[in-house]
Amino acid sequence: MTKVSMTVNGKAVSGEVEGRTLLSSFLREGLGLTGTHVGCDTSQCGACVVHVNGKAMKSCTVFAQDVAGAEICTIEGMANPDGSLSVIQQAFQDHHGLQCGFCTPGMVMSAAALLAENPRPTEAEVRHYLEGNLCRCTGYHNIIKAVLAASGQDVTKIAAE
Repeated sequence: MTKVSMTVNGKAVSGEVEGRTLLSSFLREGLGLTGTHVGCDTSQCGACVVHVNGKAMKSCTVFAQDVAGAEICTIEGMANPDGSLSVIQQAFQDHHGLQCGFCTPGMVMSAAALLAENPRPTEAEVRHYLEGNLCRCTGYHNIIKAVLAASGQDVTKIAAE
């Protein structure tokens, strides 16, 4: 067992992990942050996306010990300080960018990373950036609208597919 320490959602945390403990497992089982979903265990679905030192990363692909000392942000850390929904979370709600909700944490985390890199992406750029996130319910149309709305763009002209 190895002791790991990191900052998660602005709070210093530590725990004992085996060398093979994935970050997703440490977050979910070690810290009780179950908003980070694990859908495939093969890095295909994107439900486990978190931010590591400000970069989107699939937490099922990295060992917890490899990000010791890092700043981690999970979906639980995305809300505003007063507990209200962030702009991105509110846009997903307002534009019906979720159905069952399983992929939503990863989608929101990926969208936040995209908007940090590119505050006014085109529809094509949003689609390209979210290629690593799978949704089995929505058909992506409203997810794309939500991301564009979160960027402050007019989504009334987005055509349904």
